Amino acid sequence: MVHSVPVVSRLAPTPSGFLHLGNAVNFTLTWLLTRRAGGTLHLRIDDLDRARFRPIYLDNIFQTLEWLGLDYDHGPGGPGDFERYYSQRHHLPAYEAVLQQLALVPGLLQASTRSRTGATPAATVPLHTPEAAWRARVPPDTEISFPDAARGLTTVPLGALMPDFVVRKKDGVAAYQVASVVDDLRLGTNLLVRGLDLQASTAAQLWLARQLPETAPFNAARIRFHHHNLLLTSDGQKLSKSTQAGGYSGIVNEAAGPRVVYEAVARLLALPPGPAGSLRELAERWRAAAG
Repeated sequence: MVHSVPVVSRLAPTPSGFLHLGNAVNFTLTWLLTRRAGGTLHLRIDDLDRARFRPIYLDNIFQTLEWLGLDYDHGPGGPGDFERYYSQRHHLPAYEAVLQQLALVPGLLQASTRSRTGATPAATVPLHTPEAAWRARVPPDTEISFPDAARGLTTVPLGALMPDFVVRKKDGVAAYQVASVVDDLRLGTNLLVRGLDLQASTAAQLWLARQLPETAPFNAARIRFHHHNLLLTSDGQKLSKSTQAGGYSGIVNEAAGPRVVYEAVARLLALPPGPAGSLRELAERWRAAAG
């Protein structure tokens, strides 16, 4: 990415659980990096997983952003606005168009009726088979390299980590890797801030985008990637919505205030000791550290 190009980034939460400390840290770091560059920030809510969607989770996204004091330049102003104008369901034709083009690439996709975990394997079936997931066939020796602003040159063994990732789910809807590429191209995203656990997804998206002229602009020459360390639980596990205990209602209700988030971001950025009681203090402390 050429540094003179205006920075465009996005917050991309999913309404599939209450937002935890790790989500809040990612949002705050994304906000800091974008605002420091004088860039544009979108709110892009990923809601294709309607099986886990709950209105209360959608509400929690807006509550968390307000609690953190994070503004954005484009995106829904609230749950109703999101459902009417910004839901990914409004972009299903664009996702499907890319899927149909991918299906024309010889040997690229295969269909399977096996479970998400692969616990019940099945032979591949024709792509038009009802309730079959479409999977990308990644050659075993495939490695994807890209510069990472937080970690330097990074090489991901995609063929070993994600040899047949899903691009179209059994319900016929585009999976995350396809939808994310299409959405980021639509928004003009050129700064992606993600947790370290999504490095393989970044590699999958870069590889997948290469397959079509329409998606080829999603590449490491145009997009700056920043994969940050994860926040872990006391037993060393990553924070995850899928493991939330009953009664958990998100970082907004767990913490006394957003200071815990700002301090976690300060540690992530390895800032020298100083105040982080507010978003402004955190931004000023980071600016001072950077000189």
